[in-house]
Amino acid sequence: MPRSSRSQHSDSGPGARSGAADAAPAAPSDDRIRAESAAEHPLEAPGEDWSVLPRPAERTAPPRIQILSPAPMIDCGRFAAKRTVGEWVDVSADVFRDGHEIIRAVVRYRGPGDEDWREAPMRWIDRDVDGDRWASAFEVDRVGRWEFTFEAWSDLLATWRDELRRKLEAGQRDLRGELSEGVVLLEEARDRANGADRRLVEHVLQTLADDATPEEAKHDAVLAPELLAAVERHPDRHDATRLDRIIPLEVERERARFGAWYELFPRSFGGFEGVRRQLPRLAELGFDVIYLPPIHPIGHTNRKGRNNSLEAAPGDPGSPWAIGSEEGGHEAINPELGTVEEFERLVSEAREHGLEIALDFAIQCSADHPWLREHPEWFNRRPDGTLKYAENPPKRYQDIYNVNWDCEDWRGLWNALRDIVLLWSQRGVRIFRVDNPHTKPLAFWEWLISEIRARYPDVILLSEAFTRRVKLRALAKAGFGQSYTYFTWKNSRHELTEYVNELAYSGMQEYCRPNFFVNTPDILNEYLVHGGPPAFVTRVVLAATLSPTYGVYSGFENFENVPLAPDSEEYLNSEKYEIKQRRLDGPLLPTIARINRIRRENAALQHLSNITFLETENEGLIAYHKRWGDNVIIVVVCLDAHTPQEGVAVVPAWLGLPPAFAVEDLLDGERFDWRLGRNYVRLGPGERMAHILRIAA
Repeated sequence: MPRSSRSQHSDSGPGARSGAADAAPAAPSDDRIRAESAAEHPLEAPGEDWSVLPRPAERTAPPRIQILSPAPMIDCGRFAAKRTVGEWVDVSADVFRDGHEIIRAVVRYRGPGDEDWREAPMRWIDRDVDGDRWASAFEVDRVGRWEFTFEAWSDLLATWRDELRRKLEAGQRDLRGELSEGVVLLEEARDRANGADRRLVEHVLQTLADDATPEEAKHDAVLAPELLAAVERHPDRHDATRLDRIIPLEVERERARFGAWYELFPRSFGGFEGVRRQLPRLAELGFDVIYLPPIHPIGHTNRKGRNNSLEAAPGDPGSPWAIGSEEGGHEAINPELGTVEEFERLVSEAREHGLEIALDFAIQCSADHPWLREHPEWFNRRPDGTLKYAENPPKRYQDIYNVNWDCEDWRGLWNALRDIVLLWSQRGVRIFRVDNPHTKPLAFWEWLISEIRARYPDVILLSEAFTRRVKLRALAKAGFGQSYTYFTWKNSRHELTEYVNELAYSGMQEYCRPNFFVNTPDILNEYLVHGGPPAFVTRVVLAATLSPTYGVYSGFENFENVPLAPDSEEYLNSEKYEIKQRRLDGPLLPTIARINRIRRENAALQHLSNITFLETENEGLIAYHKRWGDNVIIVVVCLDAHTPQEGVAVVPAWLGLPPAFAVEDLLDGERFDWRLGRNYVRLGPGERMAHILRIAA
């Protein structure tokens, strides 16, 4: 519900009335109003018959202006909508009042640390459909928690002018009474104005006071648009009403919205020093974030062998997710990878190449983790005293133990986990991929993210939540800057269109930023298994052009697609359990590098909610249009990894493109002539799997 700023706010905005109104007694509290009302009207007492409505409080008139359905607002303001630095925040609300008065509205906003509010005018956007939706926008220029709200007031002078104009158009001529009303309003406006605006108002007042001036000239003077503009620069907000809440907005840096991730196991590249030597090549390939699985000491007890076998052979390195040994836990580094100094050098040099190092934050321990000795109460034990290892039937993780979130010392556990993230942030890490966050308390994540950003506001957390939609959404609302999605399993035209539209237009776009990983060490989709190299091209083009952020796990560029068993999503000879000899020389890397360059050079591919899917008249093809300013991209991709497909890309006229236009395929430089309507396309294995077309300026 809105509230009147005159009675409930001391900072009622520029141009607010002063004087006697300032000396008015404060409005009675809600409790006092209820008590007085209950004493005078017994039927209205709490617990009684509320069918008799209480009388309005005599000292405070209810607001005449209503401000409803503000946007963007997530769960009634419980969570913050999200933007990145440099973006414009589009805001809107239903604003109206009873009667025929003309109203004005503004959005009030302020950034982190600001005491004063800034304002931007709102415009009436539903004029043609008999609505009352008002909208505005403001730019966010720094990281942190922003706030905004809305204020509206009646424009008495504009209302009076409109009434006068309509009476003149209706043929009324004796309007001396109406002009006398205008004099009062203009005198008040003069007292609020200054400079040239004040002189203009005074001139009009003199015109109205001059008996020798014809009535028509007086009408022209008060109806002049220059007069209205001058007065509205010094508004009278005598009945200003504000939304009864401040709406939060979380602003993160651009990398939270746009970037290309590359996941690698440091041990397969020769440790930190080996990865450091690859930094120039990774930057040349156009990646922005290098994501490392856990880099901590790996436990010995129940260590897994190759292909997740229960017995490790001598020399088997174990799974990096079995964290902790006698050499330390989450705060420590596996000495086989290098030292703390070498890691910090890697982080520093990555930054020099325009890259960032992202770390995996996995809240789980091996049986050898120091916490099991120091804090046994943090872990789950069965009644017989045995530790309960992690399971997700039929999957079993005998080398991993989960923490007990319901233990009596949960505060100590929370603080210890926070300190781990702070430690790695202090070592230069600003991006964390969080393992299985949906199996941990939502309240913990909300608290943890708040604690971390209070000290490192530029930290970004990626949620690896392959879970039910409501959990994925809740984690995004709680503060995760990015989210894994179901893209990996969306392969048909219908599935992709439906899912991307959900991410871009259902409301999720306000708080959930997708990261389209084409594969992970845990997920080898059957589309890649059965599609071979053409399927890999299709998936990377889709991931990189549908979502502003996407990721590739090393091995993808080598077309690795052999599963552990039929219908399994696990890799045969998975890198989770053995060391590979990796080099950045896969045959798909030139294509990936070209795609990354295309993404950086075309702003249309750096945003999510600017996508329009195009009709193809063939389920084997998918086509979509993205625009950002003058940058227009049309992507057409073959979804059939086995057979070439022919179809069309239907460009509708409402997209605002010329009747005929030239396009350039940014993948190979070839040019085509396109037009509104149906455009023939043929794509497929052995030819080309995709077009990324830019409309020539």
